[in-house]
Amino acid sequence: MEVDEPGKSVMASSGTVGSVSVSLHPLVIMNISEHWTRIRAQKGTSHQVFGALIGKQKGRKIEIMNSFELLYNVIAGDIIIDRDYYSTKEEQFKQVFSDLDFLGWYTTGDAPDDVDIKIHKQICEINESPVFLKMNPQARHTDLPVTLYESVIDLVGGEATMLFVELHYTLATEEAERIGVDHVARMSSNEAGESSLVAEHLQAQHSAIKMLHSRVRLVLQYVQAVQSGELPTNHEQCNDVGLMTYLGMITKGCNDINQFVNKFNILYDRQGMGRRMRGLFF
Repeated sequence: MEVDEPGKSVMASSGTVGSVSVSLHPLVIMNISEHWTRIRAQKGTSHQVFGALIGKQKGRKIEIMNSFELLYNVIAGDIIIDRDYYSTKEEQFKQVFSDLDFLGWYTTGDAPDDVDIKIHKQICEINESPVFLKMNPQARHTDLPVTLYESVIDLVGGEATMLFVELHYTLATEEAERIGVDHVARMSSNEAGESSLVAEHLQAQHSAIKMLHSRVRLVLQYVQAVQSGELPTNHEQCNDVGLMTYLGMITKGCNDINQFVNKFNILYDRQGMGRRMRGLFF
């Protein structure tokens, strides 16, 4: 199963169809885009990035829900995935996402090549049938620049060769993802230029806090004026404030008593059940 010579296609024939159906969450696309953008900003040039795909698989249905980065080393011109780093990350994500499994890997770039085949063989040592996602962050077309593949073994020139088969996928979103994507994607134009929805929300909070500050300062000035004798004491207002405080304390006390009664009833019912159960055996 050696890789063909450079320049030969690594794709299976057009008549070969995928064996699984894939649902892809937008969070994965956002993670890959952030990974590639961050590395580009750090190094000043575009670099290929690699990562793992995690999610759920039930029969022939695969749901890719999240991802994390992978480290690699370049040895004799070949990209070697750091298995120790992967094992560490696997333990970490299992602690948080115990119901998610390793499904495959991702990278950035254009069409698949023989380098991807070599890396895919390394991933096959972790998962027998991994999914391969390739994203082109620099694509200039309007379609989503994401393609998914699975591998098959086919005879090429009388030799068993690993090839890629393109998979069809659908986008699946949850409520939290829709909110996150909406905050990232939506832009609103105003007189000052373009600002995100998050900036608008912060501006609204700033206005509300500014108004609250002015009201608190007004109350403080009134209290200081009464203490200094500049304004007469308004006993009706003092009585109203005291009554509101007293009512609040009564409400809190009633709630505490209600919780205590509920806990007492639960404990009493458990003890009664225990006595009845012991009566059955003796």
